[in-house]
Amino acid sequence: MPILHVVYFVCNPLPAAVLGGLFTLSLIVGFGLRRRAKHSVRCSVYGALGGVFDKSMAGF
Repeated sequence: MPILHVVYFVCNPLPAAVLGGLFTLSLIVGFGLRRRAKHSVRCSVYGALGGVFDKSMAGF
């Protein structure tokens, strides 16, 4: 996650930790929702990761 490294060196560790925490939280929630929908573990991991990247790149 290069953006976290840039934020860490330009600002301070707090915003980088917040961004990392939001990424991790989104990944965990996406994984949990997919598992509740009876997807396989592999599908849940790939889908949650893809969903997080999809939403994080929405502004570009």
